[in-house]
Amino acid sequence: MNELHIAGLTKSYGAGEPVLRELELTVPAGALAAVLGPSGCGKTTMLRIVAGFLRADAGTVRLGDRLLGGPGVHLPPERRRIGIVPQEGALFPHLTVARNVAFGLTGTDRSERRRRTEEMLELVGLAGYGDRMPHELSGGQQQRVALARALAPRPGLVLLDEPFNALDSALRAGVRSDVRAALRATAATAILVTHDQQEALSTADLVAVVRDGRVAQCATPQDLYSHPADPWIADFVGDAVLLPGTVEGDRTALTALGPVPLATPPNGRHVGTVLLRPEQLRLTEVNSEGSVRGTVTDVCYFGHDAMVTVDVEGHDTPVGIRVAGPLPVRPGEETGIRVEGEARLQP
Repeated sequence: MNELHIAGLTKSYGAGEPVLRELELTVPAGALAAVLGPSGCGKTTMLRIVAGFLRADAGTVRLGDRLLGGPGVHLPPERRRIGIVPQEGALFPHLTVARNVAFGLTGTDRSERRRRTEEMLELVGLAGYGDRMPHELSGGQQQRVALARALAPRPGLVLLDEPFNALDSALRAGVRSDVRAALRATAATAILVTHDQQEALSTADLVAVVRDGRVAQCATPQDLYSHPADPWIADFVGDAVLLPGTVEGDRTALTALGPVPLATPPNGRHVGTVLLRPEQLRLTEVNSEGSVRGTVTDVCYFGHDAMVTVDVEGHDTPVGIRVAGPLPVRPGEETGIRVEGEARLQP
């Protein structure tokens, strides 16, 4: 089984502050884990250590029962059985698509290389493209070839280093879906490094949020979005409405948006930060029952929905409200706001 286990990973460059600080991460066999974090958090350094391009200062990297790196041990990249899909495909421009895919299939006879190459191209939706040159392909097709090349030698682990960055937004979603389907079809264990929250939540089985060189939280996309470990993660993973709250009774917090039911007991706390998501807020008529008054300051229209920003008395920061369908308000107008569903009290 190709479970990846990273323990105590630490890395510094020169005499500076550590980039990784005893990072811990486990990726079950066959799972796709997204490593998500802001620029400079250490996610690319972690990827390079797992690949074998860098040595860690401390800690271990295991793939199944194999120790890839640790005290006194550093397997070179070519011995790790790891496939890598870089940011822009990095295909060999002088080789055909088929020869690019077959590049890592050393030690096999010609008929097996041909069979495996055709199998991989069919898997990524490029059957019949083997004789083309890389410059004859679109950006999305080049990324599919890069994935086929990474999967062809049956690696124990596939590393994807922000592979969709160079693609336009219309193409990105389709290529992400194809990559995910190919990884699942081969039951490959994989890590996707990204700074795109939507990409992480929509693509991965697990999402590990890295902050200051450590994994701040690792969970399924749904659990991460619904149960963030702290306000920073809540705000980083999707849009968040964070309000100071005073606990009243067992399951209610008083906020600038009025009384809000809590999803879990406050465990003795009397004050805290209340988390709501913009889709939990509704625009209502001014002074309607159960709502508070606010003033619209901005409207950002995205086609499928819009984000309406509203100033609310008693709260320093405008709140965002996700609205579907026709826009009911314009900047400068007053509106009512009502909370639907339960909030979570953050640490």
